[in-house]
Amino acid sequence: MGKTTLVRQFGESYQQVIFLNLEKPNDRRFFEDYNDVRTITEALFLYRNLSSPQKDTLLFIDEIQESPEAIHLLRYFYEELPDLPVMAAGSLLEFAMSQVSSFPVGRVEYLYLHPLNFPEYLEATGHQTALKQLHEVPLKPFAHTTLLDLFHTYAIIGGMPEVVQTYVAQDSLIPLPTVYESIWGTYQNDVEKYARNDTKRRVIRHIMDTAPLYVDQRIKFQNFGNSNYRSREVGEAMRNLDDARVIWLLYPTTDVQAPLKPDLKKSPKLQFLDTGLINHVLGIQAEMLRLQDMSQAYKGGIIPHLITQELISLNSINDQKPHFWVRGKSRLPPKLICCMITRGR
Repeated sequence: MGKTTLVRQFGESYQQVIFLNLEKPNDRRFFEDYNDVRTITEALFLYRNLSSPQKDTLLFIDEIQESPEAIHLLRYFYEELPDLPVMAAGSLLEFAMSQVSSFPVGRVEYLYLHPLNFPEYLEATGHQTALKQLHEVPLKPFAHTTLLDLFHTYAIIGGMPEVVQTYVAQDSLIPLPTVYESIWGTYQNDVEKYARNDTKRRVIRHIMDTAPLYVDQRIKFQNFGNSNYRSREVGEAMRNLDDARVIWLLYPTTDVQAPLKPDLKKSPKLQFLDTGLINHVLGIQAEMLRLQDMSQAYKGGIIPHLITQELISLNSINDQKPHFWVRGKSRLPPKLICCMITRGR
C-alpha cells in the first residue's frame, strides 16, 4: 500500500497519469497481446481516451511482478520512448525477475521502500512536536519520557504503512490483528506461488510458520525449526525468502575496519520484514503493553531486531545488508593463550 500511495502522490505533478494494476487481467492484457512498447502505449492512450503528448504523462505499472513480459519491456520504454516517464512497483520482484530472460540492467533506477522507521512513524501519526524534539542534540530531559512512550507503542505495532494508517484512523490497537493477518497471509501465499514444486512449497511454508520463533537468533539450516528438512532444502528456501526480502539472512563479520566482509561460512541471524508483524505472529503484543523495559521483550530479541530494521530503513538507493560482529578465532596457540590469562591474574 505504501509504494502505491507514494506514486499516486507523485503523479499529481503530471497533467495525466495512466495507472495500471497488473493483478487485473484487463490491465495485464496490454503486455500479453502486444510485444512492442509503441503499440502498447498507443493502445493505452486510445483505451483511456487520453491525449498523446507523452512528456506530460506518467505511466505507472503497479504489481509488475505479475507480468515477466512487462519487466522485460522496461528497457524498451527507456530506449524507444525516452520522453515517457515510466514507474513500476511490485512485491517479491526478485522472484519474478528470475523468470525474465533479459532484465533491463542500466535502464532502470531503483528505489527501495521499507517499513516506517521511528521518525517516519512520528510524522505519520501527527506527532510533529515530538519529531522536532527527537532531532534535538542533545535530547532535552523533559522530552525523554514522551518520546520513550511513543517508541514503546511503535515497537509494538511496527512500521507497516497499512497498520500505522489503521492505528491512526481508529486510535486503537484492537483492529490491528486483522490487518497483520491480511499482510502476513498475503506474503505467505505470494511466496508459495514461486515455489517450483510441492516439496519446496512445504519447506517455505514451514519456514514462514516457524522462523519468527528464532527472531534475532543465529540459526542452522539443517533440521531448522525441529524439522526433518536437510540443510540444502532449507538453505535454498531461505535464500529465496532473502531474495524476496521477506526474511533476511544477516551474516556475521569479524572485521573491525572497513570494508566489512560477511563470513558466509558462519551461522546467520534472521531479520524479518517488520517487527510489528513478528510481534503479532508470536502473540506477544499484549505482554509488551505491560512491559516497562522493552529490552525484556521475547528474551531480549525484539529491540535488537527493531534497531536493525531502523538501520535498513536508511537505505533507499541500494539494497545493502547490515552485518553483526563476532569475535574471530585467535591465531595464538591454545597453550600461549592459557599462559597469558594466568599471568593476567
